[in-house]
Order: sequence, then C-alpha cells, then structure tokens
Amino acid sequence: MSPDERTPTTDEQTPTTGPTVGDWSGEDIHFGEQGAKLTYGGYLQLPKLLSAQQLEADPPAHDELLFITVHQVYELWFQQLLHEAETARDAMYADQIWWAKHLMKRMHVIERVLVEQIAVLETMTPQDFLTFRQLLSPASGFQSVQYRELEFVSGAKDATFVERFRGLTDDELARLHRRLDEPTLWEAFVAVLAARGLATATDDHVRASLRTAARDRARYADAWELAEALIEHDELAAGWRARHVTMVERMIGTKTGTGGSSGSAYLRSRLPLRYYPLLWDLRSEL
Repeated sequence: MSPDERTPTTDEQTPTTGPTVGDWSGEDIHFGEQGAKLTYGGYLQLPKLLSAQQLEADPPAHDELLFITVHQVYELWFQQLLHEAETARDAMYADQIWWAKHLMKRMHVIERVLVEQIAVLETMTPQDFLTFRQLLSPASGFQSVQYRELEFVSGAKDATFVERFRGLTDDELARLHRRLDEPTLWEAFVAVLAARGLATATDDHVRASLRTAARDRARYADAWELAEALIEHDELAAGWRARHVTMVERMIGTKTGTGGSSGSAYLRSRLPLRYYPLLWDLRSEL
C-alpha cells in the first residue's frame, strides 16, 4: 500500500470540530502560576464586579447589600439565559436538535436556581426592607430589560411593554425592538416540525402535527423531546412568577410597587401567562 493509500492514524486524522471542541494548535499554553498571563480576579474582573454594589441608605441599612446582590445575580442569570436561548433557537433552525436540547436543559437548571434564590431574599424581614425601600422609587423590577427580552425570545412578545418603559437608554430600546423583530424559540420549534414534513401553516395545522408527534414518538422523538423541553421552560418561568409574587406579598403586602404599579395585584395578573399555549392545549387532546 502506498503512503497515499494507507489509512491515517488517529493523530493524523482531521480534528473533530463542533460547538464543544476547540482547536488549540499553535497556542502557547502554560497552566499554573508559571503561566503568569491571567489571574482569577483579573479574568472575572472582580474589582469592578465587587464595587458595583452602591448603597443608598444613610444611615446604612444592613440588608441593602443583600437586596442589591440578589438582584444583580438575577441579571447575570438573565444574561446567561438569553445567551442559551438565542443559541438553542439558532440550533433548531440549523437542525442541530441535540445541541438545542442540551442548552434547554441548562436553561431549566438555571431557572430552578432563580426560584430557589428567592429564599435568600426572604431572609430579609419586612421591617428591614422598609428601612431603605423608599429610596428605590421609582426603580422597579418591572424595568428589567433583560427579563422582558427573555419573555420576548421565549415567545411572549408584547410591544406595549416598550411603550410603558420609562428611562430606557437608546441601547436598551434598540435591544427590545430587536427582540420584537427576531424569531422566538416557538418559531424555531415550528420550523423543526416543518423540516420533518409536518404541517405548520396555521395553528390548527400545528395542533394536528403536535398530536402526530406525540402519538408517534419513535418517529418524531427529537421533535417531541424539544416540545417537552419548551413546556418545561414555560412551567419553570410560571413557577418563578408564582414564587416571586408570594415573596412580594410576604414582604410588602398589598402596597403599591416602587415603580408605580399595583404591586402584587399586577404580578398576580401575570400568573396565567403561557409561552406555548398550544403545547398546554395538547395535554387535553391526547
């Protein structure tokens, strides 16, 4: 056998590429202190991160640091959820279903953390919160742009929220409008159904296709598993809203929100929200 005809060895074969594999050939990498290229604090920008908790109360209120920290951590998780949701959506359009399912599973884990994190905030008593709550006005969780982006990407687009926001920067306004214009996780999922030859022209077609996929899981296993991942995302989001409103009622009762909303009454009005009503309807049709 000539050199050109022989089977290449493992070392000679083209490296595997993909979302989870990197090519580090030619890189000068030194692990341990001898590398001296990057520090833990420098990589994580800890001086900047740990100086971002600016307290307003004077005299200081002990629990204000906790309040700020919890909400900043929420925003970090929202950023991560948006990162995963965007990539999962794009993976569905590219028919990389395994990758989309993996990322959706990660989203589920993060969303469970969001729910559990509320218990940390509940270690603050109503009396302790009231020592600095008046300083928050008119700031409100209602103004979380990332949370609204996450709802839009998930499928619950509502342009009226953009109109109701006050104090948005040009960048935040552009982000919200972009989310309103771009495809959602649901639209990407419908594209997956269409790619498998299932009808998707109307909601009734999608309903029929979902029934088909549910009753023939062997043939449409990946589509069905994606549907289950989406409804779990929806369920966990609903669980967070329910846990959040209970925490608010425990903390301030029926007081008006710092942003001017009706407080817990407004939050309870959001509890029936469903990202994927057709997936919920399917349960009654099986």
